[in-house]
This record gives sequence, structure tokens and C-alpha cells, in this order.
Amino acid sequence: MKNKIGVYVCHCGGNISDVVDVNKVREEAEKIDGVAIAKHTIFACADSSQKEIAEDIKNLGLDGIVVASCSPKLHLFTFRAVAERAGLNPYNYVQANIREQSSWAHSDDKKGATEKAIALVRSAVERVSHSVAMEPVSISAKNITTIVGAGVAGMKAAIELADMGSQVYLIEKSHYVGGRTSQWGELFMPGETGKSVVSYLYQEVKKRQNINLFTGAELVSKKGSVGNFEIEVKITPRGIKKDAGTSGLEKAIQVCPVEVSDEFNFGITRRKALMNFHPGQFPEIASIDAANCTQCGKCAEISEAVDLNLAEERITLQTGSVMITTGFDPYEPEKSEFGYGDYDNVITLPQLERHLELNGKDLVINGKRIRSMAYIYCVGSRQPEGENKYCSRYCCTSAVHSAIKVREKVPGMTVYHINRGIRTYGKQEILYEQSSKNGDIYIQFNEDMFPEVSRNGKHTVVKVNDILTAGKELEIEPDLVVLVTGMVPRKDNAIGESLKIPRGRDKFYNEIHPKLRPVETTIDGVLIAGVCQGPKNITESVKSSLAAAAKTYSLLKREEITLEPIMASVDPDKCEVCDSCSTACPFGAFEFVEGNGKKVARVIESNCKGCGMCLPVCPTDAIELSGYTNAEIEGMIDALMESEY
Repeated sequence: MKNKIGVYVCHCGGNISDVVDVNKVREEAEKIDGVAIAKHTIFACADSSQKEIAEDIKNLGLDGIVVASCSPKLHLFTFRAVAERAGLNPYNYVQANIREQSSWAHSDDKKGATEKAIALVRSAVERVSHSVAMEPVSISAKNITTIVGAGVAGMKAAIELADMGSQVYLIEKSHYVGGRTSQWGELFMPGETGKSVVSYLYQEVKKRQNINLFTGAELVSKKGSVGNFEIEVKITPRGIKKDAGTSGLEKAIQVCPVEVSDEFNFGITRRKALMNFHPGQFPEIASIDAANCTQCGKCAEISEAVDLNLAEERITLQTGSVMITTGFDPYEPEKSEFGYGDYDNVITLPQLERHLELNGKDLVINGKRIRSMAYIYCVGSRQPEGENKYCSRYCCTSAVHSAIKVREKVPGMTVYHINRGIRTYGKQEILYEQSSKNGDIYIQFNEDMFPEVSRNGKHTVVKVNDILTAGKELEIEPDLVVLVTGMVPRKDNAIGESLKIPRGRDKFYNEIHPKLRPVETTIDGVLIAGVCQGPKNITESVKSSLAAAAKTYSLLKREEITLEPIMASVDPDKCEVCDSCSTACPFGAFEFVEGNGKKVARVIESNCKGCGMCLPVCPTDAIELSGYTNAEIEGMIDALMESEY
């Protein structure tokens, strides 16, 4: 029991003292057994007040302190640091929240707010009187990071981590790196192509010996915890012998009898099961699409480089952290959504981008020269009815940019932008200005009056009510309708399910806090970056990957991780191995080991978050939570029961 406790009651300017009688709180605190000194202060967090508290701790030999002020979320660590600087264990400090829980909550009841503040201070004093000194827990950690996804975000993060001295395993499910960026032509800004960006990053990855790149590879399972994960990786064979020449490969591709839709070109072309790479895809080696290959063997008869008998591999890797950069899928419109799938001149924006790359100087689609086109915006984004209520951010800029490129290819093109408000934000606004100067026509519709696409003989007709002309109904007969589709989470969520990464309402992976912890997940040591956590353009994806790389390195660089000591512990004598604790724990913090001649539950310290969900389900009260022991909590309850408030 502590018997030299200091209590400090904060005015918080007037946030507290305008409602709560802080002097009365101080006077009542002074009467509590074990309290050696009680003061009130205008701002407890001010430097002068911190210095005064530290001097009291030293001069009076205080063995515990209570600060009655704002939420611990704001200043818990501030006052822990004060205690530590003065030589007091920081876990012998308790903060009573008399601002959010008292003055703000009961601003119309000054007397009641004061009584409640007194009760909160009493309970805090009772808790700190039972507190025990604790020390942070340290565990060893491997300075190794596994990055899942070798798009621009994944490759950039790998390069940064490698340059800082970390070992990196870069795992890509496809046989080619580059992700979506490899599918884009000219980019904005600064005008280079997706291929050149991917090529640069791939060459940089290849230069670094501390990056191990695995293509055709999937993370299938994970064990362990932050600093010491053990992951299993499945590697699907490419079907081409290592170090084999490419002699006969082109002929082997030609004899392949299987033809399927080419996903790289968003279905506007077809490819064989023995695939050749596209410009922008690396490594520049052909591969076999195992899902569609019939194993007929005709390709192997033509080229010695083909080997249909290569076996799947399973490897185990030790890693300190895992970073997920798995990107997104473009929204695929439903059949008949704005005429998609009904009319051959209704395509998506990604398909238009591939047409622009594959066409020569003209724009010819399905054998027809295109001389007029209409973009319909927010297809799959900002849906009033549907799951995708978010804005995909990149689509307005991408559509306007593509319209400028179209005019460079076909100067006389007539372009309509049927939109719900153009969002070419920041530096990208210059594109909207250029498009307007080019003579593009902007038509705006409301979410309750979507455009309609129909057929009139050989012509595709777009009917829209334009709010910029007081709701006038317009009918357009463009040669081409382009649906400006947004971003959606990957259909394949196997990696998310394997790692138990939480997802938000938009189904993208969720960070702990969008501003304060923007690349961390609730799973320690598992970080997210790029579009897998929400719509971003390439620049924003790379920035988030750099943030994740910096956070990862700061975590692992010392090869030792310090953990908060507030965590559960099991009394093996009381444990009856009922498994209730491990069932209740959302973080996998329990394991069962031999102890005292029997099997008992044990807490894996690196996994425990100190949430306390295991405590109430234990039928034998075998689990204790340090910092919130039964003695501390029961003392707080007793103190509150004494209050008349």
C-alpha cells in the first residue's frame, strides 16, 4: 500500500474549474488516507507544473501520484514521464479524468460535477495505493521484413528497407511484378509511363542483394508474433526452366490450343495459356497460366525451355514483420449497367487506357473509328444504392488525363464529361484547365437522376439531365461511352483472412488510426500500405509505402522490441485449462504448456494487448491483469460506492 501519494487537481484553464470547484476537490483529496500532499494547478501539463510535481516527488519522497485533469488519452505518457524523471516508477501514476467525465459531461450541474470529481479522485487514489512498480517487457526481434505484393508500393518499400540495412522478402502472387501500374501508359505527373516506373523499380530491386524476390508466390500461413513470425510460402512453378534460352518459345506460344481473355488488357484481347509478358511486366520471361493450361504438352514439344513437370514448392521464412501492399481491383460494372455488356461501344476507363496503348495514331475500337466519346463518371464509386459509397479519388484525374491524350491522338475528337462534380484536386487541377481549354464539354448530374444509356437503331444514346443548365434534358449520340470506374478491394482476400487483418466499412484493410497510426493494423508487426487500405493514386501509394517502411525499420532496427507491461498473467495453480481465455482473446495471446505437473494456459507476452477480455470468462479467477489487478479495481469500486453522487 502506498502512503505518500501526491494529488494534483487541474483547472485546465477554465475547462474544469468553470464547473468543478477544484479547491474543494483538493481539500477532500487531502483528507484521504495515504495522501501526503494535494494541490491544484491552472495547467498540470505546463512545463512549470510538471517541474513542481517532479520536485514534490523528490523532496517529499512520494510513492504514488494522481493527476486529476483531462483524458489519459492526451497526457498519460506526459505524466508517466514526469514520474520517471523524478525517480518514481511510471506505473505508480494514475490519471483521473475530471474534464470529459465531469465538467464537460455535467456542465449544467456544478455541485454534482464537483461531487463526481471528488469520487473519481478518491477512486484514483485507491487504485494508485495498490499499484505496483512494473518494467517494460523486451523481446528479441529479427530485422527482416516480408512484403506481400510487388507493385510500385511494395517494390519501393523493399528498396527503402534494404537501403536501411534490413533483409527483405518480396512476395508477388503473379509471375510478374508491377501490379496495376504496369497496365498504364503515360502517367500524370510527370509524364513518364507506367512501364518506365516499373522497370526502374524492378532494376533497383534486382541490384540489392538483401532483397529476395519470389514471384508466383503466396503467403499461406503465419505463426508467431511481432519480431518473430514464421510464415509459409507456396510457390507456383512458372513452367519455364531456369536459365533456359528462349529458343522456340514464340512458336510454342503459337501452338498452345488454349485461348482465354487477357486480363492484362482488361479483356479487350485474348491470350494463350502459355503467356508471354507484356511491356512493363518483369521479369521478361514467359510463364504458364496453370489455372487454364490443359497440360497437352504441345508447347513442350516445340521448346526445350518449357517444363510442365516442375513441382509446386513450399518454403518457410522467419521474419520480424509483414507488410501488405496487395493493391486493388478495378470496379467491374454489372451486366447492362449503363449499357455495359449490351453494347460493344460501352467500355470502362481501364479498357480505354489499354486501347490507347494498343492503337496506333488513330483510335479504332471494334473496327470503328472513334470521333466522339462520352465519359460517365462515378461508376462503382459514391453509389447511393450499393456497397461502394466512397469516392475512388483517382478516377476524375485519370479520365480527364485520358481525354487530353485522346485529343493528342485524334485532334478533332468531341468529348463529353458526364459527371457529379470533377475532383482533380491539388496539382492535378491543371488537367481540368487543359481539358476545358481543349473544348471538352462538361455535363453534371445529380445522384437521384443518373444518365441512361440506350440504343436507337445503330446509335448508342446517352440521356442526361444537366444541372448546369437548370436540369435541361440532353441526348448525346457518342461513338464511344467510357464508364469511369472506381477502385474496389481485391476479390481474393486470402491474405487478409490468413493474417486476420481487420477491414473497414468499405472492405479495404483498416489502419488503427488514419492520422496518428496510418499504416499500422491491430496485429502488431503487420502493416499495410498502398491501395489495399483505400483508393490512392500512384504518388499517394508510394508515400504510404515509405511511411510503412520507416515504421517497420524503427520497430526492428534494434532487433529488440519493448512492450507495455500491462498484460495478463495466469496463476497455474488455479488454471483448469477450460480454454475460455483463448476463445475470448482476439489476439491469439494464449497457449497451453506443461506447468506444475499439468497442462496450463500461458500468456504469449508479445501477443497480449492488455485488453482484459480474458479476465471475466475465467471461471477460477486464475488470470490477473497487471496495472488493473483485482485489488486495484475492487479498491476503486469501494471508493466510488462511498460517494453519494
